[in-house]
Amino acid sequence: MQNRVYLDNAATTPLDKEVLDAMLPYMSNHFGNPSSIHSHGREVRSAVEKARKQVAGFINASPSEIFFTSGGTEADNCALFSSVHTLGVKRAITSKIEHHAVLHTLEQLAKEGAIELHFVNLDEKGRVVLAHLEELLASGPRTLVSLMHGNNEIGNLNNLEAIGELCKQHDAIFHCDTVQTMGHYPIDVQKLNIHFLVGAAHKFHGPKGVGFLYINSSVKINPLIHGGSQERNMRGGTENVYGIIGLAKAMEIAYSDLEGHQNHIKAVKAYMIERLKESFTDIKFNGDSDNLDGSLYTVLNVSLPESEDNDMLLFNLDIAKISCSGGSACSSGTGIGSHVLAAVGADGNRGNVRFSFSKYTTKEEIDYTIEKLLAIYPVESH
Repeated sequence: MQNRVYLDNAATTPLDKEVLDAMLPYMSNHFGNPSSIHSHGREVRSAVEKARKQVAGFINASPSEIFFTSGGTEADNCALFSSVHTLGVKRAITSKIEHHAVLHTLEQLAKEGAIELHFVNLDEKGRVVLAHLEELLASGPRTLVSLMHGNNEIGNLNNLEAIGELCKQHDAIFHCDTVQTMGHYPIDVQKLNIHFLVGAAHKFHGPKGVGFLYINSSVKINPLIHGGSQERNMRGGTENVYGIIGLAKAMEIAYSDLEGHQNHIKAVKAYMIERLKESFTDIKFNGDSDNLDGSLYTVLNVSLPESEDNDMLLFNLDIAKISCSGGSACSSGTGIGSHVLAAVGADGNRGNVRFSFSKYTTKEEIDYTIEKLLAIYPVESH
């Protein structure tokens, strides 16, 4: 195989050519500032509002509930800080396997004394124990619940309907990071009791540096960024126009053939699980990632046999032209182990690797990856 194999789609996905084609005119001919009242500006403003309407339509929201941001991290921060500083929330409940955009933000608020921070129990697979969530909700003041839809490292999926219903019963604010699932699962905010929801374009073949925050119309918060009247006075600063155009186009492509993409990627994931089990006598999977029906179909977190070379595993795979991850890309290169794997009790002596797939991943690439893994690991583990 001549080309590199890319199996790190949970970190970012390749830009779809159709998305690039949609963005290019707004990098050249359509260059007006959308805040300008002349024809150049009005032309671009119209495109931004069309994109907002498209994004809203895909999640069954109102366009007035969609606010474009620089990505998922900004949107998460805005939702969490706003809940505390605007909505009078004194307590927050989250899990120990959330993305750092959520965990670090809530930990900072707790450090400042703005909230009490509680962690919901997880079962042995890293799944939220709903009975404990209900117990926590029943035992304190008005609460913010922040739980992601799909985990970026181990692929666990949360039941948004059940969590939302518990939040509704206890008058709690529900924030959900759907960065890993947006564009991969149908999401209808009219059927969910969600106050804040977050998406990022680069997780579904859109451009990096752009995302959105859905804010339920029942929630009124202060501006996210001061200094301008953009985003209906909620986020000052000139809009990332071509990023917004690309975000909307990527969502359009994702949802136009959602079932086809799902079936292809599920088949690739199932094939890799099968090949790993055939190739290694000692193979395990972290979290719920090998649950084909109940986990995020784009993610497989593999626990390979113990080896003295495991510290070099990702490096050796990279040398073999295979790109994958040992955890969240937001922590790569820091020398800090995955907080998610630690929370689910993963064995640090084993080779823990996250392989993540997209509509472009092929079974031939999986075969090549298995071949290289077999070359790296000692014969007795096969």
